[in-house]
Amino acid sequence: MTPATATVRADCSADRAGTLTFDLTAPAPPDSVLLLRRRGAAGGRPGGAVRIPLSRPAPGRLRAVLPAAAELAEGRWDTYVEEPGDEPAEAVVAPGLRDLRALVDRCPDTGAASVSARVPYPTPDGRLAVRSWVRAPHAEAGHVLAGPAGVTVHGVLYGVEAGEGAAVEARLPGGPDRVHSVPLTAPGPDGPAGSFAFTLPYAPPAAGPVDGVRLWQLWLVPAAGAAGVRISRILDDVWSRSKSFVYPTRAPAPGVLATPCYTSANDLCLRLEPGPANR
Repeated sequence: MTPATATVRADCSADRAGTLTFDLTAPAPPDSVLLLRRRGAAGGRPGGAVRIPLSRPAPGRLRAVLPAAAELAEGRWDTYVEEPGDEPAEAVVAPGLRDLRALVDRCPDTGAASVSARVPYPTPDGRLAVRSWVRAPHAEAGHVLAGPAGVTVHGVLYGVEAGEGAAVEARLPGGPDRVHSVPLTAPGPDGPAGSFAFTLPYAPPAAGPVDGVRLWQLWLVPAAGAAGVRISRILDDVWSRSKSFVYPTRAPAPGVLATPCYTSANDLCLRLEPGPANR
């Protein structure tokens, strides 16, 4: 396949169901397609490619539609216009206008077996990409309050119901003994179906040595002995929350700072790091 050639520009829009529409203004030969190519992931997982036919809704306009029901594996997908031929040429797609208002505060059916989300976004080098999540089940984080002694989180659980022994675990990768658990609570009868809440004190994770940045991952365990569900926030138009959602920092112990945070994949964590001993 020939290398990427000229750059074209695409406007993007989304509807409440999650269908994405790409409108391009560049001309293209007949039978060209919009190509989505998944970046290879860590651990040797393969990428992948999805080709979407281009229609011509008006003179000088090209359109590709990615239905909400179409499969798109979790990851980051770069976009190209692929022109037909013995050696297909690819044109890089640059981001135009992005109307993603319909994605804000989406509320899928809590009984759905899986939850998916796709957000078009501009890459640092000026390309158009799509961030895709596929979670089955899924724990969607909502309001996060960084209190003086612990972090309180409200959210909604999809694809599984919380039962007896439901809890949230703060896990530090690297060993099964690095886990702190707190019970899950329901926020009340007036909350939406699947609602949950919990408060995680800072002190237990901060009790061990903190000689560098430590990210404690937050997992919801729906019932005693059940598999954990990663707590994330994906049901809106934000493709990466790591720098845009910033919470207050607390000092649960001398020389230790604790801050709720999101990763670049929008997974919720508690970050511990060394700080001034007198803070």
